[in-house]
Amino acid sequence: MSGRPVKRSVTLKGHRTSVSLEDEFWSAFRDIAKQKQMPINALAAQIDVERDPDIGLASAIRVYVLNWYRNRP
Repeated sequence: MSGRPVKRSVTLKGHRTSVSLEDEFWSAFRDIAKQKQMPINALAAQIDVERDPDIGLASAIRVYVLNWYRNRP
């Protein structure tokens, strides 16, 4: 794993968009979607709707992943 962000495609509201995430965050994001039994695009859409419009989607995903693991029992 390089630690450098890689562009990944997700679909939001029927449109493809890209987010640049490091491999570690993308892997954790996929694991969370799997644990929640939801498609990764659905989880990305949920985060997109809930994020502050001044915060980019990639940053919102990173914070979501961080909080997910912080708040685990």
